[in-house]
Amino acid sequence: MPSQIRVTTWNEYLHEKASTDVAAVYPKGIHGAIGEGLKEQLGDAVTVRSATLEEPEHGLTEEVLAETDVLTWWGHMGHARVSDDIVTRVQKRVLDGMGLLVLHSGHMSKIFIRLMGTSCTLNWRDDDTEHVWNVSPGHPIAEGVPPVFTIPNQEMYGEFFDIPQPDEQVFISSFDGGEVFRSGCCFRRGKGRIFYFSPGHETFPVYHQAEVRKILANAVRWAYQPTLSPIDLSKAPNQPLNWFRK
Repeated sequence: MPSQIRVTTWNEYLHEKASTDVAAVYPKGIHGAIGEGLKEQLGDAVTVRSATLEEPEHGLTEEVLAETDVLTWWGHMGHARVSDDIVTRVQKRVLDGMGLLVLHSGHMSKIFIRLMGTSCTLNWRDDDTEHVWNVSPGHPIAEGVPPVFTIPNQEMYGEFFDIPQPDEQVFISSFDGGEVFRSGCCFRRGKGRIFYFSPGHETFPVYHQAEVRKILANAVRWAYQPTLSPIDLSKAPNQPLNWFRK
């Protein structure tokens, strides 16, 4: 069992290279800001590496995933460029117990759609003020998070959000325009834990905000399951067990 939580922050890393405005907000990339926040919140309890779309195998080789306890996923303009083989590789690791944090526009990533089994579409429009409401204050992901906090500028995501019913609803958001959204949702697939968190548009410094960094650090700890072994169906019995027969 590793002595630290091993996190890989995956990011397309396309917006930052295409836009000086985005690069000004995230000079080390969105993945860099997320990793910085995890180190700030978790200190020596975590090790962080990054992987990006344009690396060989999108940076998600078998070796990297084998050494990843929790994977964070940020994608937007490059969803279609992600290899189906890599999606299957990540899916298997989640089913075997790797944690997965899907962030903002990652709701339309191939891996999230694959794991949810629905379209994962939603209502959206240009930026507004977002109010994030803590609706499950006893949940580990909500530890230390105030009852409500405000993100001054954020792309509006609103209902209807086409996802399965979450196993646990931790946060909902409201916007000054009147919309609401299930912004913090927990799911379990196989042995793995998945957390979707919607705040985090590339043109706003959302991943520098203290409350968001706290939530992501809590989610990493929640998704981390150090004692799990991969699912091995070869050991399943193929004959009736006859437990109730004498």
